[in-house]
Amino acid sequence: MSAAAVLAAKIRRKFTPQEYLLLERQADFKSEYYEGEIFAMGGASREHNLITLSVAGELRSRLRGTGCEVYANDMRVGIGIGNYFYPDVAVVCGQPRFADRQKDTLTNPLLIVEVLSKSTQQFDRRIKLAEYQQVPSVREILLVSQDRCRVEHYSRKSRKPWTIHTSSKLAGVVEIASLSCTLPLSEIYAGVSF
Repeated sequence: MSAAAVLAAKIRRKFTPQEYLLLERQADFKSEYYEGEIFAMGGASREHNLITLSVAGELRSRLRGTGCEVYANDMRVGIGIGNYFYPDVAVVCGQPRFADRQKDTLTNPLLIVEVLSKSTQQFDRRIKLAEYQQVPSVREILLVSQDRCRVEHYSRKSRKPWTIHTSSKLAGVVEIASLSCTLPLSEIYAGVSF
């Protein structure tokens, strides 16, 4: 470890959730917050953007007129009393609830979608997935690979344990029971080459 890295580790401070929100709302770029640490978010690849917009667009089309709202990229989700993430896609049905009057931190998503990139997939799989699974309103989570055809679909009914179903064929379909709709993998991966 370099001397600069050692020094940076020594002076790294923890932030409160309130400090994070104050800084985040004034920042020119997005950051996520986990256990007192703030993580700047980097740019996304072409594939990541295509997949995110395809999923959000397909969901919006399928959910039109149902009372559900689809958010892509910029809707922060509050986890419990202190962690904050920006999922690639979040869906809420019925009345959205927010952490405060700013209406920029959703607290009751039903579906969360994360598009996995090489640089973030370990954090998304280990930390974010576990955090999202703690949100009482969340019924389904999709982890979508961007470098191969693979969608991991986590779901639960009421207070039952989480189950996982993996789809890895372009002819496959993800059934999102909580939204009464399906997403064909061919639509999720439209325009993406492997």
